[in-house]
Amino acid sequence: MSDIGSTLRNRWVEIAWAVFALANLVVIVGLVRWETIPFHLIWVSLTLVFGFRIWGLRTTLIVLGVVMALTAAALTFTVVRGHEHPDELAEVPLMAAMFLAMVWHARRRQAAIEEARRLAETEHRLVEAQRDFISDASHELRTPITIARGHTELVRDAVDPGSQARADVDVVLDELGRLGRLSERLLLLASAEHPGLLSVAPVDVVALIEGMDRRWRGAAERAWSSRVDEPGTIRLDRERFELALDAVIENAVHATVAGDPIRIEAKADGRSLVVEVVDGGVGISDEQLDRVFDRFTRADADRARGGGGTGLGLPIARAIARAHGGELTASRGVGRGTAMRFLLPGFSPAPVVRVPDAALAP
Repeated sequence: MSDIGSTLRNRWVEIAWAVFALANLVVIVGLVRWETIPFHLIWVSLTLVFGFRIWGLRTTLIVLGVVMALTAAALTFTVVRGHEHPDELAEVPLMAAMFLAMVWHARRRQAAIEEARRLAETEHRLVEAQRDFISDASHELRTPITIARGHTELVRDAVDPGSQARADVDVVLDELGRLGRLSERLLLLASAEHPGLLSVAPVDVVALIEGMDRRWRGAAERAWSSRVDEPGTIRLDRERFELALDAVIENAVHATVAGDPIRIEAKADGRSLVVEVVDGGVGISDEQLDRVFDRFTRADADRARGGGGTGLGLPIARAIARAHGGELTASRGVGRGTAMRFLLPGFSPAPVVRVPDAALAP
């Protein structure tokens, strides 16, 4: 009984249509003057049901054969009784041909959808495999990099500070440091979409922007400026977001030379916060603007005057912004340079402190 009930629940559309079609056959036979309306209702309803279900080819042909036989029999009955002209029977193959044309288009569309779904699933598996590989590789690199760095530091301490060997060891240490940073960035990029990445808490916007401005003023000789249009708090993972903001500011530093302006600005946009980093560098081309957030994309030689990076900073910054439910976009600056714009939800403006009138009295 349970199997029968389950079948009825799964096939209620077909059952309802069968009852509807049989009722219209009865009308064709019983109300001969109205046979045209129920005849077409049967075929139109068949088309609608197929569009809703899209049966397999065998089932479709069986249903089509049954409908053709029953509607032809009903029309034949009206023709034999002299109520209709024999030419009316030509409508049966005509309606069947129209239905088959619709079946062909529906099945072709279904095949295209299945192919698109298959490709999407394949791409998803490839992305997951790539993410797992990056994560595993980053983890595996940590230990040998740490061991190599430790032994290299021992070698550095054992050689003469002024010798060529000491200079060579320093180069090795610098490269190991770059490799370690690359490993950490790869690991962060691989885990950027994981739910446990962020530890969100209210962060004071003024303290955030002033802290970034203070830190970078001592790191690069640029014409730094910062501004917060509206004080308040923003819910985010401060450590992760500062890492993203560092990547964007580092990109601006590489795009400029000493004396060029770099501005860090925060402003409210409804319940969201906009954080912009605008540099006065040489800017980037339209082609590079479209690819600037692709992994391992490097700016051209003119833009990377300060030395190239790994090509992972901006992709990581965007991944962190999206992990917060926000976005990071790039655009041309006004006149020259580039503007990087974070849009982050969860901003709460600072409450307005009202001073009592009595406190203002002399």
